[in-house]
Amino acid sequence: MLLLQAAEAAHGAPAAAAAHGAEAASHGATFHPVLPWLILALPLLGFLVNGLIALYAARKALPAVPPVGDPYWDTHGHDAHHAHAAAPALAHAHAAAPSEQEHLDSGLRPNPADHADDHAHHAHAHDAHGHDAHGHDAHDDHGHHGPKPWTHVAPSFIAPGVLLAAFAIAVLNWMNMRGAGTFEDIKGWEWMPVGDLQVGFDLLLDPLSMVMTLIITGVGSLIHIFSIGYMKEDPGYPRFMAYLNLFIFFMLILVLGSSYPLMFVGWEGVGLCSYLLIGFWFKEKANADAGKKAFIVNRIGDFGFLIAMFLLFVNVGTLTFSEVMQRAPSELEFGGAVATAIALFFFLGAAGKSAQLPLYVWLPDAMAGPTPVSALIHAATMVTAGVYLVVRSSVIFTMAPRASLVVAVVGTLTALFAATIGLKQWDIKKVLAYSTVSQLGFMFAAVGMGAYTAGVFHLMTHAFFKACLFLGSGAVIHAMHGAFHATHNPADAQDMRNMGGLKRHLPITFATMGIATLAIAGVPPFAGFFSKDEIIGAAWLGADGANPLAAGMSQIGMDPTPWMWAIGVILTLTAFITAFYMGRMMIYTFFGRFRGTDTERSHLHEGNWTLTLPLIVLALLSTVGGLLNVEKQVFDHVPVIGPMFNAMAIGGDATLHHWIHPVIAGSETVMRENAPNAAEPHHAAWPIFLAIAIGLGGLALAWALVSKRNDRVRTADVEPAYEGGLQKALYNKWYVDEFYDRTVVKPVNFLSRLQWGFDRGIDGMVDGFGRMAQALGLWMGRAQTGYVNTYAFVLIVGVLVVLGSFMAL
Repeated sequence: MLLLQAAEAAHGAPAAAAAHGAEAASHGATFHPVLPWLILALPLLGFLVNGLIALYAARKALPAVPPVGDPYWDTHGHDAHHAHAAAPALAHAHAAAPSEQEHLDSGLRPNPADHADDHAHHAHAHDAHGHDAHGHDAHDDHGHHGPKPWTHVAPSFIAPGVLLAAFAIAVLNWMNMRGAGTFEDIKGWEWMPVGDLQVGFDLLLDPLSMVMTLIITGVGSLIHIFSIGYMKEDPGYPRFMAYLNLFIFFMLILVLGSSYPLMFVGWEGVGLCSYLLIGFWFKEKANADAGKKAFIVNRIGDFGFLIAMFLLFVNVGTLTFSEVMQRAPSELEFGGAVATAIALFFFLGAAGKSAQLPLYVWLPDAMAGPTPVSALIHAATMVTAGVYLVVRSSVIFTMAPRASLVVAVVGTLTALFAATIGLKQWDIKKVLAYSTVSQLGFMFAAVGMGAYTAGVFHLMTHAFFKACLFLGSGAVIHAMHGAFHATHNPADAQDMRNMGGLKRHLPITFATMGIATLAIAGVPPFAGFFSKDEIIGAAWLGADGANPLAAGMSQIGMDPTPWMWAIGVILTLTAFITAFYMGRMMIYTFFGRFRGTDTERSHLHEGNWTLTLPLIVLALLSTVGGLLNVEKQVFDHVPVIGPMFNAMAIGGDATLHHWIHPVIAGSETVMRENAPNAAEPHHAAWPIFLAIAIGLGGLALAWALVSKRNDRVRTADVEPAYEGGLQKALYNKWYVDEFYDRTVVKPVNFLSRLQWGFDRGIDGMVDGFGRMAQALGLWMGRAQTGYVNTYAFVLIVGVLVVLGSFMAL
């Protein structure tokens, strides 16, 4: 259920993980990295080459610039010719039917909330119609035929090729790292030698960064391959591939950097790339706004990251990971204000990047980008950065129990809040988007409770099954659009009310998404069962005082029992809701009758191998990924299924935990020194059976309630999106976007306009004085005529005025 080495070690029981590291160190095993800089350089090289190709392709696509004053051009209507050529595409774009969600309310009324704030529905237009219709998306059956230009062929080899090469080097390093007991910084060059601040551009390839590197390059490679089939018809295909490579490059800097400033470089880089990719189809304002929203919301979190770094340097004197973890226990007070403030500011940064309450609002809108972007951001890269930051700073968070409690509570509430919204979404990608926010909440609940390995474990399994689900939704959209396109049906290809019965036509997609759904629902033996079970188990053990957070809270005089009970109950309920809404998504999409026409049904089919191969690989990983961390000491207590799971464990007992242990060993030392009387965990079988019941129960309830309704559901143009008040609130995402719009966006806009008006007033006054001086100068200048008679006349008039004045006196 949960490995709590800190508590066990406090009671004199040597932890297996600690013994593992000590054994390796005693054998003098050291890690010798193999070409570590190439892991970074290859994606950067891909970006540079694809970027140049994109620039060349864009320049070739530009119309010729009319020569200035060329009478032939002006008289023979070149501009008119280009306008005529562009007209069909523009007309086609406008001909694309608006989404149901854009014009209909559940009660067949306009839904201003969707119209104003729900950017995700615009993804319909992109993925399903708008861009596909004029070549922005990839569809084999109605794409452009004929040989493609080399600018579209070369990126198909370069972009995934550099990622696969980087993944291969990462695997070599992983094999070399096994059994190593020490890990050192890989020196690069001096970067910020300023007084006491000495930060180098160095890499840290330790077990944690290795896990993240394998996930980023491995899952990222599959997403790149999927993108070949999904985006190849888009005119901006080279640019898209260049952005993907750049995204991976910055994410690798984030996880491989050996210091907080270098991590911040990657932190900002992935923020920039998310802006570029979410707003990839920037010609539509909604997509550009979604990209800006992600960028701005993340800046709020970045403020916290910067403040935390400043506090850390002032109080600890270094920003290098290894030095911070060594000095922090002696420089900071356990449970003190400084440690708490540093941890809370770091968490503010993590909440922004990983979409936690109240900064989660940008992530669902990220659906405005192409589906591979959603898979990349939601599964393997950006949103996991916050979890990585907390685990990397585990010593600091362990020293700040109050801050860790905030992390656990916010993560728990985020998990429940987002799960409830997922219950009533009809857009298949929006269901998955809120699922991502919810699962990130699970991860933060885990790391907040001190179960750092459980958090990383769920991060890993989530990357497998969430990438599979997002790419599967892309395959569904691909097929639905092809069917609708054949009949010129303007219906929304992402709305599940327009689907149904797809399992016969998309068997590979159905099978792989089904496996991923079982994984996220927590059904054994799929990956999500093991990782989610560890997180929920951490809460239940904490209720008995037997997890690191509970021990830390007790040490500073707080009663952990009610908090841990509340967290355990909410996470258990959330796991049940997750199973239900994922089952609902599968039933509406793949079961029952197809709600299109017979002609549309005849055009439903799987995509080519670039679309199906990544799904198969990810489904396989979703199946066996959880067996990497089977804790035999826990399953020994479980009758019937315990021996079966123990036999399936890949690599032995709790392999992932042993692998991660050297990174979190510092936090365990802090806990042993400051909470020596922590309760010993008592493993039991009932939480495991409860976890199994939750997953199966949620899916069974979905089948019982949704399958009957599935046959009665009509297409999105006539079926209301919701029926009652609660359903309306869920469909409209609890009106959080509207709340932010009224309390933040509009007041800021008002103040901005007020400031703009004030500036204009000041500028007007300054300009007015300038104009008055200019006018006075011009008027006076007119007296300088250059004629002698004029000057003589003025002189005489002046003399007469002076004499007259004297005479008057």
